Amino acid sequence: GMHVEAMRDLAASPERVWSSIERWEEQSRWIRDAVWVRVLTPERVGAGVRIRVLNRVVHVPLFTEQLEVVEWQPRHRMVMAHRSFVRGTGTWSLEPVDGSTRFIWTEELSLPIPLLGELALLAYRPFLRRLMRGSLANLQRLIVAT
Repeated sequence: GMHVEAMRDLAASPERVWSSIERWEEQSRWIRDAVWVRVLTPERVGAGVRIRVLNRVVHVPLFTEQLEVVEWQPRHRMVMAHRSFVRGTGTWSLEPVDGSTRFIWTEELSLPIPLLGELALLAYRPFLRRLMRGSLANLQRLIVAT
């Protein structure tokens, strides 16, 4: 599998950051590769929430992915499991730091295709890290603007 991490200190409280990131449909406003996000479950908070995301790869809307919340700690931590052909988990961790919030985003991913999957992920890794960093910069702008 592949591990990718991005981090940014956001000029807002963990409460404020959390209330931004838990608005599912609005995630496409800051997550760079998300064209749209739809909630598939009646519930919208907590473990078990499932969402569908249309992802673009290098600007081309390419594939929809299903994710499921597997851990939900408001103002602290959200863990999503990738439930489509990409496997693994994405984690959003929030830590209060001097009146701001350190947002740590980690992705642990695998593609269940022998050899080719690993190579594809390695090739994609620098793009993904840049995308994650850019998304956190977008989130900062969004939070400041609201």
